[in-house]
Amino acid sequence: MTASYDPDNIFVKILNGDLPAHKLYEDEHTFAFMDIMPRGDGHCLVIPKAQARNILDVDAQTLSRLMVTVQRIARGVMKAFDADGVTVQQFNEPAGGQVVFHLHVHVIPRFDGVQLRPHTGDMEKPEVLAAKAEKIRAALESA
Repeated sequence: MTASYDPDNIFVKILNGDLPAHKLYEDEHTFAFMDIMPRGDGHCLVIPKAQARNILDVDAQTLSRLMVTVQRIARGVMKAFDADGVTVQQFNEPAGGQVVFHLHVHVIPRFDGVQLRPHTGDMEKPEVLAAKAEKIRAALESA
């Protein structure tokens, strides 16, 4: 059994516009944006708009819609950065590595011979994130 959902988590604040985000894509059910502590160039996150703590409590329809957007973003980052591959990660509960308790999927473009940076908690400069977000949005629009 998982813990309860916290309706004041940071991703809800982003969805409500209470915190800024470099938006990449949004539809009725999902929202994609740049990760402010990227482990690789172009690292972004995809979240459902519905309240779900993680994969253990999300309903199947919300999860399906989320994964459709994850695929769209994965294709977009591959194109935007001419990446060699893409890592898609999703963590559940503290023991599984989850830190923010709103379901989210990491999408990270990957390049041969380039390791993921460690998660240090260091934030990327907003202008760097904005430039990378623009590249991804342009790739999504031309797809």
